[in-house]
Amino acid sequence: MTEHTPQRCAVVGATGFQGGAVARLLIERGHRVRTLTRRIPADRPQLAGLSYVSGDLGDRDEVRRLLEGATHASVVMPLSYDPVLIESYARNIGEAARESGVLRIVYNANTRVPAHPTGVAAFETRRLAESVLRESGVDLVVLRPPVYLDNLFSPWNGPALIEDGLLAYPLPTATETAWISHRDLAEATAAALFTEADEVVGRTFDIGGERSLTGEGLAAEFALGLGRSVRYEALPADLFEKGLAQVIGAAAAAGVAGIYHYMATGDDPHLMAGDGGEAARTLGITPRAADAWVATQPWQMWATPESA
Repeated sequence: MTEHTPQRCAVVGATGFQGGAVARLLIERGHRVRTLTRRIPADRPQLAGLSYVSGDLGDRDEVRRLLEGATHASVVMPLSYDPVLIESYARNIGEAARESGVLRIVYNANTRVPAHPTGVAAFETRRLAESVLRESGVDLVVLRPPVYLDNLFSPWNGPALIEDGLLAYPLPTATETAWISHRDLAEATAAALFTEADEVVGRTFDIGGERSLTGEGLAAEFALGLGRSVRYEALPADLFEKGLAQVIGAAAAAGVAGIYHYMATGDDPHLMAGDGGEAARTLGITPRAADAWVATQPWQMWATPESA
C-alpha cells in the first residue's frame, strides 16, 4: 500500500488550519476524505471533495460514524486544554479506530512536547492524548512540529512587515526554532500515514524546517523572501496572549500562550530546534526553506492604500 493508492481517510480537525492543510493535500492526491464538525466556520470556504459528518469528538457514536470504513486517520486536537475533555476525545478516537479497523493514526501534537512533565496545559494535554491513542492498539505515528510559518502571515504581522519591516513573535530572540509551514506539515502527515517502512511505524517525530533559526536568522530569511530589510522583535508572551484572547477567547488563548510563557523561561531552550533533518529524511520529505515560503505569500494584501 502506498499514498498513491486511493484510501479512505478521516481527518480530525479538517475545518482548522493544520487539519485543513492535510485534508487539501490528501484530496489533491485522490484520497477520499471526511471530517467531523459541529459547524463549518463561516470565515472559511467549504473544501471541495471533503465530506462532513455532523458531530462532536465528545460523542462516541458520532466519532464511530466518522471512522467507519476509514483506512487511515489524521488527528489534531481542537484548541481545548481541559485534560478531561482531551482524554475523552482521544479515547473516543482510539476506540472507534480500533473497532473500525483503521490501519494507522497519525497524530499531530501541534507542538513539541518536553521530555519531562511541565504543568503547562498546552504540553500535558497533548502528551495525554498521545498516551491514550497508543493505548488503543492502533498503529500510531506522532508528529511534533515546532512553530508554523503560517502563524506569521496574519493581521498582526503582515502590516508591520510591509510598512515597517518589523517581525514580532513571542519567542526569545536567541531561541533556535525549526519553523515549518502548514503545507510541509501536510506532506509529513501524508508520508507518515501511508509508508510501511519500519523506520516510521510507531515512531514519534520532532519534524521541522530545513534548519533552526534564531529571531535574527528568521528576520534574515524574511528579508531574502521580501527583498527588503527586516528586524525581529521578541513579543512579550502576556501581550501575545491578550491579543489572541480577542480572537479565540481567553481560555484557548491562555492554553496557546502557555507554550510561549514556557519558552520565555529559558528552561528548555532547544525544545523548538531542528533534529538535523533526520525526521524529514526518514519520512522522505523536503520542507521548504523559510525564505522560499516567504517569497510565495501574498504579503501585499496587508499593505495600506498609501503604500500599495
